[in-house]
Amino acid sequence: MNLPPDSLFGPENLPYGVFSPAGGAPRVGVRIGDQVLDLSVALGDEVFAAPALNAFMAQGHDRWVEVRRRIQDLVAGEPPAAALHPVGEVTLHLPFEVADYVDFYASEHHASNVGRLFRPDAEPLLPNWKHLPVGYHGRAGTIYVSGTDVVRPCGQRKGPDGPVFGPSTRLDIEAELGFVVGAGTPANSPISPDEFPRHVFGAVLLNDWSARDIQAWEYVPLGPNLGKSFATSVSPWVVPILALDGARIPLPGQTDPVPLPYLAESRPWGLDIEVTVRWNGQEVARPPFREMYWSPAQMLAHLTVNGAPARTGDLYGSGTISGPEPAERGSFLELSWGGRDPLTVNGESRTFLEDGDEVVFEGVATTASGAKLGFGELRGRVLPARHA
Repeated sequence: MNLPPDSLFGPENLPYGVFSPAGGAPRVGVRIGDQVLDLSVALGDEVFAAPALNAFMAQGHDRWVEVRRRIQDLVAGEPPAAALHPVGEVTLHLPFEVADYVDFYASEHHASNVGRLFRPDAEPLLPNWKHLPVGYHGRAGTIYVSGTDVVRPCGQRKGPDGPVFGPSTRLDIEAELGFVVGAGTPANSPISPDEFPRHVFGAVLLNDWSARDIQAWEYVPLGPNLGKSFATSVSPWVVPILALDGARIPLPGQTDPVPLPYLAESRPWGLDIEVTVRWNGQEVARPPFREMYWSPAQMLAHLTVNGAPARTGDLYGSGTISGPEPAERGSFLELSWGGRDPLTVNGESRTFLEDGDEVVFEGVATTASGAKLGFGELRGRVLPARHA
C-alpha cells in the first residue's frame, strides 16, 4: 500500500479495533492509513469475525506476533480490495469486552499537584506513594467507546450546612493511557514486570471522567466510588504493545527509594507518548506519558502480586498523566488549580466542564527510529444531568 511517510497509522503501528461497515456486522480490523483492513476477509480467520478482540487476545503472545507479521506482509503489497474500508465510512465500537477495571495514580507530578491542592499544609505525597503504584478498583460496566456522550452525574457533595444532593458542579477529565490484558493468568500466579509484554495486548487512550465535588465528599476513608464510576471513555483503536516496544524509554525516577524486588524491571517500560487535550476545539494541554513515575509493567505486577488473577479483557488505567510544566497537566483540576486560576477557552473564562462541552484527546508515540504511532481520537461530550 502507498502511504504518506508521515502517516500515524503506518506498518509500524497497525492498531486493532472493532468496526462495522455499512449494513454489516461488527468484526475485527486493523487501521492502516485512512483505511480499515477487515482481518476476517484478509486473513480468512473466523476469530476476526467476532464483535470483540477477546478471542484473538486470549490466543496469546506468540499468536499476536504471528498475526502482526502476516498483516505487515499484506500491507507491504496490495491487500485485497474487498478487505479495505475507508475509516470515515465505518462505525467503530468498543474494541474489547471489559472483564475488570482498575485505575492507578502513577504520575508523581499529578499526585503532587493534587496533594498541594487538598493538603496545603502537609507533604504533597503520602508516605506510601513512592513504594507502590497506588490504585483503586473501578467499574467495568461503565467503560464506553469514544463518541459516547457522558451524562453529568448526580450525587452527594458537601454543602455549607451538611451534605446536599444534585448534579456535580465540578465535572472534570483525566487524561490517561489504558492497558488491555490479552493473556490472563490463574489465581496466585503473579506477573513480574518483565513478563508484561507477554500478557498485555495493547494500549488505548482513556478519559477517567471525575466529579470532583462528589469525590471529595465520599473518598475518605475508602477512596473513589460514585465520583468516578459513572463513566470512563476509551479510544476505539488498541495500539499493540508489540508496536510500543519501539517507544520504550527509561523511567525518570525510582532511585530513592528503590522499588521492592517484585517491582524491579530489567529494562523499564517507560514510554515516549504525548497526549493532546482539546476543550471545545481549543488545545489546553499536552500531558507527557514519558514523565510517569510508575511504568505499566509495574502496575500489572502490583495488581497481581497478592494472588489476584489477570483475565483477558482486564483494563487498567495509568492515572492522570501530568508533566512538570503547567501546560502539561492532564486534568482541569490542575490546569485551573482547583478553580482558582480559570482558563480562557474560546474567549470564555472556564474552570470545570459545562453541559454541551466536548473534550477530545489525541495520542502519539515516538519510536527510537523516529516513527510516529497514532492512537486516534478519544471524544466525549457532556449532557445535562437526568436525575437532578
